[in-house]
Amino acid sequence: MLQGLKGFAQFISVERGLMVFMIAVGAAFLIGETLAWSSALYLGLIAFCGWSAVDAINNIFDVDSDVLSDPFRAQFTKKLGRFGLPIAAVFTVLSLALGAVTLLPYVLLFIALGIGFGVLYSAPLFRLKDTAYKPIVNVTVGAIPVMIVAAFFNVFSLNVLTLICLIGVTTSINSLWEDLADFASDFNRGSHTITVIMGFRHGLIFAVIMGYAMIPLAILIGILFELPIVYYAALIGLASLMTIRIYRNRQILLNKDKEDTGELFKLGKILAKDFVIVAIVFTLALMLSSLFKIIIL
Repeated sequence: MLQGLKGFAQFISVERGLMVFMIAVGAAFLIGETLAWSSALYLGLIAFCGWSAVDAINNIFDVDSDVLSDPFRAQFTKKLGRFGLPIAAVFTVLSLALGAVTLLPYVLLFIALGIGFGVLYSAPLFRLKDTAYKPIVNVTVGAIPVMIVAAFFNVFSLNVLTLICLIGVTTSINSLWEDLADFASDFNRGSHTITVIMGFRHGLIFAVIMGYAMIPLAILIGILFELPIVYYAALIGLASLMTIRIYRNRQILLNKDKEDTGELFKLGKILAKDFVIVAIVFTLALMLSSLFKIIIL
């Protein structure tokens, strides 16, 4: 039973679903500027269901390539067989139904757009995840939940647009790190992701640079929304941990004489896992900071 639950959790990528949930909840506190727990949790549930639908679709079409990058998930997806698509359909209908209950057309529109981008990302006819456009499409993973919240509260100020940009960039950069973990399977099936085009080493360095590039934007969000000191402390802590990890492995990263060695691939996978954790912790810090701001005020 535990193996089944683990497989299902990986089938819908529940850890990223929780990240999307926290994005929506945190955005609800920031944009609504009130401790509206019911609305925040409701919007978080919409985002979680939408993500679960999109990722289930992705994993159904990725089952063969996942044999290399995530064999356990691939095995579970194969075991689901024809039940995979109905599960994705249930989450799709559930997210749209929850959006329809709000009676707000733009909320429903943004949910539909998010699912639509998910289909473009994964479906064989389009398969944008195998192209250099993948990070652009992945902007929607973070941006859409915030847009749903903005539509719910009918607030589209400059601050909100900046928040949409930050969260979108975060999930876009996260996709670069995912490409590092999936490099072998992407390369074998002839994908043209940025990492494959640039080569593993240059793709890894590019992902590191982009990770640092989002720090000024994250600081700007803190200033615009007047977030408490705990937000900046979390930001500094996460940046420091990643910097220490990169500094300790600088020779592997920068030594061009060992192009695409086993050590380099191992480092890439480690950093990819680290960045997923960083993204989740950053999202949690943003959500808690948003909550603390309201409680303090």
